[in-house]
Amino acid sequence: MKRNATLLVLAGILFASVVIGVAVGPVWIPPQKIAAILTNLVVPTNRTWSEAEAIIVYQIRLPRTFMALLVGAGLAVAGVAMQALFKNPLADPYVLGASSGAGFGAALVISLGLVSAIFVPPAAFAGAVIATFTVYALSMIGPRSSVSLLLLSGIALSTLFSALISYLMFVAGENLHQLVFWLMGGLWASRWEYVEITFPVILIGTIVIYAYARDLNLMLSGEESAQHLGVAVENLKKILLVTVSFVVGVAVAFCGIIGFVGLIVPHVVRTFTGPDHKALIPASALFGGILLIWADIIARSAIPGSEMPVGIITALLGAPFFMYLVWSRRKNIF
Repeated sequence: MKRNATLLVLAGILFASVVIGVAVGPVWIPPQKIAAILTNLVVPTNRTWSEAEAIIVYQIRLPRTFMALLVGAGLAVAGVAMQALFKNPLADPYVLGASSGAGFGAALVISLGLVSAIFVPPAAFAGAVIATFTVYALSMIGPRSSVSLLLLSGIALSTLFSALISYLMFVAGENLHQLVFWLMGGLWASRWEYVEITFPVILIGTIVIYAYARDLNLMLSGEESAQHLGVAVENLKKILLVTVSFVVGVAVAFCGIIGFVGLIVPHVVRTFTGPDHKALIPASALFGGILLIWADIIARSAIPGSEMPVGIITALLGAPFFMYLVWSRRKNIF
């Protein structure tokens, strides 16, 4: 009952956040007018809005808000999976290099002028897979992965990809402006075509991760205990790492590098759901969507007449949170 109540509350907050996300901007559009515009798409009604308002709602803010919801949910669920797999409170796609790898893959094709949904998502996915499995391989000591090596490998690989991205920026030429804004992480380029590609990937990825909720619960007691209880630990890692790579790849492909969502959300959600992944995964998906929607609202409202990349907002939230986790758990991490 408590789990269902928590999910209902989060779903209600998410719905309200979507409405506010569509309403807020340089032009305030009241929720009742938004409802009328969307209802008119199905059942024609008396027009109480202008054509400009209809374009703003349906073509600009609605796909943008849905992208924030999907990307936030996907990154949060990816963070849950990584933290459970590696039994590491600091694990998330950004810290472990998956986001940087996806960023390099996407930046590579963008710098070549191949800016389309045909080239960018596969390149981002390939980069995320290479980064994730490289970090995993470097962290192995015998049959198990080391937590400290995992973190160090992730930091080293992220630094390498950052250097490669910097080189791409140096030689990007006329594509530099687009590449710089994309790397900062933002939702301003969101379109319905991107939502149509992102939605099934995030949904399937979340379902796959949720299907292994019981195994992730058993992983909390240690790999050996999980193995004795019937969990194929290494196969589980491979399946979930590929799934996480898909999710991170599609998120980075369309929105750039948005860090720390997968780090912050699982920790916050555990405080009111507990460690059970059957509750933690769906609650994290909802809370991740809420967090990124509000980060986007702040990004486009903080500076009148201008807009910050949403990646700046999440970094301002996530970096201090990461430092707090390192400080509070330093004896257990290293």
